[in-house]
Amino acid sequence: MNINVSVIETLLVALVILFLGYFCNSKIRFLRNNNIPEPVVGGIIFSVLSGMAYFVFDFQIQFDMSFKSPLMTVFFTTVGLGASFSLLLKGGPKVILFLAIASIYLIVQNAVGVSLAYATGLQPLMGLIGGSVTLSGGHGNGATYADLFIQQFNMHSSVFELAMATATIGLFLGGLVGGPVCKKLIKKYNLKADEFHESLDDTVTFNPEDHDLVTPKKMMETLFFILLCMSLGHVMHLTLADIGIILPAFLLPLLFGVAVTNICELSKLYNMSKACIDLWGTMALSIFLAMALMSLKIWELTALAGPMLFIILIQVVVLMLFAYFVTFRVMGKNYDAAIMAGGHCGFGLGATPTAVANMEALVSRHGPSPQAFLVVPLVGAFFIDITNALVIQFYIAFIT
Repeated sequence: MNINVSVIETLLVALVILFLGYFCNSKIRFLRNNNIPEPVVGGIIFSVLSGMAYFVFDFQIQFDMSFKSPLMTVFFTTVGLGASFSLLLKGGPKVILFLAIASIYLIVQNAVGVSLAYATGLQPLMGLIGGSVTLSGGHGNGATYADLFIQQFNMHSSVFELAMATATIGLFLGGLVGGPVCKKLIKKYNLKADEFHESLDDTVTFNPEDHDLVTPKKMMETLFFILLCMSLGHVMHLTLADIGIILPAFLLPLLFGVAVTNICELSKLYNMSKACIDLWGTMALSIFLAMALMSLKIWELTALAGPMLFIILIQVVVLMLFAYFVTFRVMGKNYDAAIMAGGHCGFGLGATPTAVANMEALVSRHGPSPQAFLVVPLVGAFFIDITNALVIQFYIAFIT
């Protein structure tokens, strides 16, 4: 039996899942101590329950995900609104360095996937499906390349479902392993948030210690700027698409957010409330992740049995080791580097929102890291997509 749920009820269920995650984290020490994001906790529980309902009663719910993409765009727009030029100048070299590390990891990730595919008797292209195509690329990238593999390399049509299942389980695992990796680094090296960050409190979005006065008027003013940037970004996205330039839908609103916040800062015509930006961004991200995870169909993950599941589990171990021994050390071996390592686990297995959720859970417990919240979203949101496409094309040419 199938039940179709409207968009309002879908949002209601997403909030219930989110509150369930908060409740479980408050009661279960393991979840709390390892900084597992609340949407991931609630999403896993809901997915298990929905899977049981499907297997036992042949019952499933079809949710209306109309708000899912807009919520993701709201979140990325708040990232842009929180990035002043002064902060960009401070974080610029780190962005380049982190992009280099993340790009090197893409090569490692696909090397692991292809090697294990050969070793387990799978088609080599399946190693890319179990590599950066889905784990670093996410659902959209997985769908694109699955269709390409079916059309150009005559792979079985089930590769599409397999790619979606792989991307989904990667989203789960990315939210689960980032916290423990970062926690171990913080504990081992006795890391603490740098006092230098206090001077950045008014120029960064993701700072739980920001105590700007939040009022209904300020929240609505902030929402106005968010929607303005989203509208301008949408118009520009359509304009560029008409001339053959295709960009991620959230990229242009993010860039308009950067432009708007810096125009306001330089002209002093309006003082952006960073607390309000933080609240809108946090709410959008949390609900987006809950919606992304509540749509998981556990029964489709049976396609991951055997060799593919083995590949994914090895990829998890490799990324944890890479983030612990490489990302952390190259990025400076300090508190910011530890937070970035936790973020790298998020988008190296899942998506940029998962990376940010990992970092938000960490900074809420250990202290702010403005640099990490600038560097990781900038790299994970769009720079990494460019290098990922190049790496994937190299491997396709090499193994076919």
